[in-house]
Amino acid sequence: MGSLVKRRRKRMRKKKHKKMLRRTRHQRN
Repeated sequence: MGSLVKRRRKRMRKKKHKKMLRRTRHQRN
């Protein structure tokens, strides 16, 4: 079960990172 939680956390991190990258792109434009 512990490994599953770790995987979920990693996926959430990636999604959050993508959102942050999109925001920076909009600000630059």
